[in-house]
Amino acid sequence: MIFILALVMLKPVSAQDSLQRQSVYKFKLGLDIPIGTVALGSGLTSLFLKKKKQPLTLEEIQSLQISDVNKWDRTSIHFHNKGAKISSDVLQISAMVSPAFLYIDKNIRKDWKTVTPIWMETFALTTGLTALTKELVKRKRPFVYNPNAPLGDKYSKDAKASFWSGHTAISAASMFFIAKVWTDYHPNSKYKPLFWTGAAVLPAVVGLCRVGAGKHYYTDVLTGYAIGTLVGILVPHLHKRFHP
Repeated sequence: MIFILALVMLKPVSAQDSLQRQSVYKFKLGLDIPIGTVALGSGLTSLFLKKKKQPLTLEEIQSLQISDVNKWDRTSIHFHNKGAKISSDVLQISAMVSPAFLYIDKNIRKDWKTVTPIWMETFALTTGLTALTKELVKRKRPFVYNPNAPLGDKYSKDAKASFWSGHTAISAASMFFIAKVWTDYHPNSKYKPLFWTGAAVLPAVVGLCRVGAGKHYYTDVLTGYAIGTLVGILVPHLHKRFHP
């Protein structure tokens, strides 16, 4: 899907179309400083909290009850598919690097000094908020309740980092960032539905894979999807240079 979007970006645009789409974004210190502060602060705080976090003990694991999990999330406990985990990792990495395909477009490539920092802000903010929330909530992953899951995995600190799904959030932020930037540079393009559809589908697939891997509950995935979508769209939108 990412490569299909890349091929669309290779489509030529008219000279008039190009003229109308110069300098879409600009730096705004009143925006960039707070975003950078939140991203850095949440990231550093999460590292501090993770270092202090204690893994589950055998007694804690043995005392867990499936009834402790809300009803709509309980089915997630029975999944522990290694293939789904690998698929989610591959898709997440693909989504993370996919904004680079935006530079195939000549107009966006000319503004790379502006677009790239906004891309970095989007990624950093999503990652920082995700990491901090995981360490504050300390929700146990579904596989912790699964009697068929390896006991060694349940002893790791990562076993208490279920909420919200980082894979889904990062994938959504990256893909919706692509769709938003493309739309801002080509508001009249007939390919906009393709970009937005791709943005919606890929992180959804990542989320389903995370559930299938036993790493997350449905509520983890839905929340991560929502957060990633919000950050991926809002950060570039707030940087937009609005012409009179």
